[in-house]
Amino acid sequence: MTSIDVYDHAIPAESHFGYAQAIRSGDLIHVSGQLSFDEAGAFRPTDDIATQLAGTYANIDRVLAHYGVTRNQIVSQTLYVVDLVKNADAVAEGNRAYFGTHRPVATALGVTELTFPGQLVEISCVVDSRLPA
Repeated sequence: MTSIDVYDHAIPAESHFGYAQAIRSGDLIHVSGQLSFDEAGAFRPTDDIATQLAGTYANIDRVLAHYGVTRNQIVSQTLYVVDLVKNADAVAEGNRAYFGTHRPVATALGVTELTFPGQLVEISCVVDSRLPA
């Protein structure tokens, strides 16, 4: 029987929107769209996509740490980016900086807006815990 392990950051948005940050089902971990919020769950936008990417990836790392996995075990990611054409180079640079030589599959979607005013990026991913860390 497959066990399910649900993870939350314990922030207000989780109960407000009714979602979990991640769910582990067997060897796979499905990570909800992460964004650049602080440890208290507040989103403080900046106009700097690089800063938002760094905060978003830091929150992904918090989820991964809960499950004892690393970014090298991410097999797929979906990036939602406001004004993707304008921000494509910064997103590519941030993605390469985060993953180094690891290359998960990815889909980048340009969107007109995200949940919070000023939010420029949101990233969800799937992790396979069987892969080497």
